[in-house]
Amino acid sequence: MNASTSKRTGKFALMGIVVALALAGLALVGCAGQQQPSSQEQSSSGSQAASSASSSESSSAPASPAPIAQGNVLVAYFSASGNTEHVAQQIASDLGADTFAITPAKPYTSEDLNWNQEGSRVNIEHENESARDIELTQVTPDGWDGYDTVFIGYPIWWGIAAWPVDGFVSGNNFDGKMVIPFCTSTSSGLGQSADLLEQMANGGTWLEGMRFSGSASAADVSEWVNSLALS
Repeated sequence: MNASTSKRTGKFALMGIVVALALAGLALVGCAGQQQPSSQEQSSSGSQAASSASSSESSSAPASPAPIAQGNVLVAYFSASGNTEHVAQQIASDLGADTFAITPAKPYTSEDLNWNQEGSRVNIEHENESARDIELTQVTPDGWDGYDTVFIGYPIWWGIAAWPVDGFVSGNNFDGKMVIPFCTSTSSGLGQSADLLEQMANGGTWLEGMRFSGSASAADVSEWVNSLALS
């Protein structure tokens, strides 16, 4: 090989090395561009994850319980033997309500209430409907107009509401009030007692009532009160 040929060969070899190095540099730049997402993508991805977690926590949070009515509830009741009063007092305690005892001007004695005794007061009144017009010591509770919800409690007598309650129901204006009846009995159900009271009432929105046994527990009463979800 002569000197001129040797020079040309060296020149071509040098050019090949330069081209190879250039290609290797481009390859490294391309790999580096694929290895790491941009900071903007990282921030967006993090924001989406945080938003998703926040949404999940929000959707899984328990709903707050319905509020209980306070300050405008009255529990009116007639109680012959104390059973209805027991239920009424528990309702009032649960709701922070006022109470009003429907009181006959002539109180019933234990002898009056003995339905097994022929000629007892309740038997006479049961057999003679005109004798059921019972005078009350007070018909309209103090502050009546300020109550929005009125519970009315009574024992069941011969399948209907004890008649001393009739004077309270017929003697007051229930317009704009929600009325919730409840009763106590040893065996009889609510029956038509609430419907008959509603028929003699002056207005009001009457809800379905509840019957309790004479031995109803405070837990039984509270469970029913809570189910009403008053607000």
